Amino acid sequence: MNQKSRLAYILLAIFLGGFGVHNFYAGYNQKAVIQLLLTLFLGWTVIVAIAVFVWVIIDIVQVTADANGVPMK
Repeated sequence: MNQKSRLAYILLAIFLGGFGVHNFYAGYNQKAVIQLLLTLFLGWTVIVAIAVFVWVIIDIVQVTADANGVPMK
């Protein structure tokens, strides 16, 4: 298994986090699809936009390994 870059994960989360790109990168596909759908269909509502933003911040802090359990470098 290839180790994923933590820096790449964080940058993807910062710039494209609302679309779940950082979670696709780390292999968390189900979580990524949920973020993508929430943003595409309900992102125009303030409460959902704030919720997705908070979710991305939590992901940045908590996720240190990919979906296979391999630590990010």
